[in-house]
Amino acid sequence: MKETSFLIIFLLFSTTFLAQEKKNIHIKRASIAPKIDGDLDDIAWQDAELAEGFTQFRPDIGVPENPNKKTIVKVTYDDDAIYFGAYLYDTPDEITKQFQSRDNFGINDFFGVILNPNNDSQNDTEFFVFPTGNQADAISSPTIGEDFGWNAVWESAVNIVHDGWIVEMKIPYSALRFSNKTDHVWGLQFHRHFRTDRTQYTWNPINPEVGNIGLYHGQLLGIKDIQPPTRLMLYPYASTVISKKGNEDIKDEYHIGMDLKYGITENFTLDATLIPDFSQVGFDDVELNLGPFEQQFSEQRQFFTEGVDLFTKGDLFYSRRVGNAPTGKTNLETNEVVKKYPDKVKTLNAFKVSGRTKNGLGIGIFNAITQKTYATIEDTLSYSSRKELIEPITNYNIFVIDQQFNGNSSVSLINTNVTRNGHFRDANVTAALLDYANKKNTIGVQAAVKHSYLNLEDGNESGFNTQLEIGKISGNYQYSIGHELADKNYDINDLGINFRNNYSNFSADFSYQIFEPMGNLIDLYYGLWYNYNMLYNPSKYTGNNIGSRITLENKNLLSYGARINYEIGKQYDYYEARTEGRYFIYENFLSTSGWVSSNYNKTFALDAELGIETMFEDDRDVFNFEFSLSPRIKVNDRLTLIYSLDYFQAIGDRGFIQDLGTDIIFGQRDQNTLVNTITGNYNFNVFHALSLSFRNYWSVVTYNNQLYTLEENGRLSTDNGYTLDDIGNPDVNFNTWNLDFGYSWQFAPGSTLTALYRNSLFDFSNASRDTYFDSVNNLFKQPIDHNFSIRLVYYIDYNQLKNIFTKK
Repeated sequence: MKETSFLIIFLLFSTTFLAQEKKNIHIKRASIAPKIDGDLDDIAWQDAELAEGFTQFRPDIGVPENPNKKTIVKVTYDDDAIYFGAYLYDTPDEITKQFQSRDNFGINDFFGVILNPNNDSQNDTEFFVFPTGNQADAISSPTIGEDFGWNAVWESAVNIVHDGWIVEMKIPYSALRFSNKTDHVWGLQFHRHFRTDRTQYTWNPINPEVGNIGLYHGQLLGIKDIQPPTRLMLYPYASTVISKKGNEDIKDEYHIGMDLKYGITENFTLDATLIPDFSQVGFDDVELNLGPFEQQFSEQRQFFTEGVDLFTKGDLFYSRRVGNAPTGKTNLETNEVVKKYPDKVKTLNAFKVSGRTKNGLGIGIFNAITQKTYATIEDTLSYSSRKELIEPITNYNIFVIDQQFNGNSSVSLINTNVTRNGHFRDANVTAALLDYANKKNTIGVQAAVKHSYLNLEDGNESGFNTQLEIGKISGNYQYSIGHELADKNYDINDLGINFRNNYSNFSADFSYQIFEPMGNLIDLYYGLWYNYNMLYNPSKYTGNNIGSRITLENKNLLSYGARINYEIGKQYDYYEARTEGRYFIYENFLSTSGWVSSNYNKTFALDAELGIETMFEDDRDVFNFEFSLSPRIKVNDRLTLIYSLDYFQAIGDRGFIQDLGTDIIFGQRDQNTLVNTITGNYNFNVFHALSLSFRNYWSVVTYNNQLYTLEENGRLSTDNGYTLDDIGNPDVNFNTWNLDFGYSWQFAPGSTLTALYRNSLFDFSNASRDTYFDSVNNLFKQPIDHNFSIRLVYYIDYNQLKNIFTKK
């Protein structure tokens, strides 16, 4: 079954269910802190009040826990931390466990503690422990869901006993944000998940039909006279990188630097990376890109994935822009060529300040600076070289204000700014956002107004974007209508990512889903949508489509589903031509796919998907076929191997090749793509692990000899008689190979040693008729890049350091 984060931030809630009285637990201060060892025999636990009587909310709602699998939790606190002890009754042989990396739920039962020190129903801090002893943590809110990129340093221990398993947790106050006051009332929830049948229970009952999960928290009473600690955490690091590219000499690099977290106030934190080191960031999944838009990559640098919930509001922040490729162009004289054009810009430093007051006001500030970057230009006659500036010192900045209200709504203002020194382009984007639900949580409204401004060398550009969606957000049946538009000059691509502008699009959606089992099904979702698209200026029709999707899961944990989408009639593509105002017409494009995913609890599991695409248009014979197959083997609790095979074939596709004078040249092409990936993890224990990641991506494109000219009416013509002889050979054989093999050791809380070996190969040619094995053989004739790195990070908590010196 496809893995997802365990908590779904539900959007709807029932007023009658919410009217129930919240559970409370009264906490007592511990005179002696419990030892975190997985035993509940400490004095601190003896008189602690019990949190018990858990209730199922998935897949059934309101079912009491089985007495043989009941959960009992105790809570205590002192001046430094809050402590949890949980006895999770179960039959040991039925406890599902699998060693994983941090924040990876894998195939595990789990116990979770959800804390909300402001008790505002919207801003949770989550801590999870698995039977293996592995940890996961996240911050969560209804607008952004769960952010597992956020990591705290806290302690836990697990002990599997004859009638279940025991969890002990110590969460230091430095991992939380709370106000400085005498008496505290915190929101509190406990979760317990059984992987064998995917049932999940909570201490305070939840109705999943009805919304924001934070509205169902119980309350933690009795915390008194605790002081928010000085939240100062230092992460000094040292790393070395040894690399060899092809036949070049071996190079070695040495880096030192530091990340830090500092609590400016009790609710606001400064995160900074000084002299950043991204030497162990994973490879991007590069693909052959034949389309008009750039490929979007995921963020893998920890600083840019952790605690960025405020900055992602409004979809204006694409963090890969920071340190991305230079934006400048080279000016070449006669007989000059570009010898070296860097593909990345070095990030000098970055920081972010974020937090939220007890009244729900969130404030975020992000800033990063990148260094000057030069291209190397060589004279082909004298072989002399010179440097030319292609990216000046650049400052990236984000400012966010977000006010939450009613426990389910928020209004936000966000500004992003990119300032480049000198005559290079600058950019500024501002957005106002509304995420609103009425008191009954039956109607939801999402709205946005955005403005972009570019300061260019030859003038300024100003653009705007608006979004509005309103719908029913409760019950089994939900629906919405929406509209989004952008003018020609709307551009957020200096710090965001925006593929299209100049559009005015209308949408309508309908869905049905179950929240309790129905026959043999424990999950069922059906969605239906319709979109009608236009240009904003001039106001012209560009296309429409209708589609639906269904997903199901039965009691045997077999998931399956299907999807279909139909683009009705003529579609006017204003982007493929790569020329403003020109468009390419295609008609009646149909795509459909189906998938199945078996039970991951088994030793062997399988994911499979099959898709077909075709077009109903005169003189077009289009057929696209794709399938993916991904078997996985759980060798034991410590070793898991996953292989994936993805194949895509496109026959009769037509697309842009190049401009030839005033003519826009299109070609008809066939494409075959094969992707092989292998991932594996072996955990010696919670602290030592090996990881393997391999990917080979191969894609070939072969064009017909007869070429087309794009006419003014959007149709393709062969009247000009262009052939491949007029433009050269556009065929493509694109092949990449990436291998990562790593070892990690957590030698102290928050402190790690990581060793990583990686190699990569790349080949690009016109040999599109080569077989896969011929292409792989040619790939290994290319220079191979080897890279070996070791990185040591040590965690220093100011409070622990202070306590050591105080005791001495």
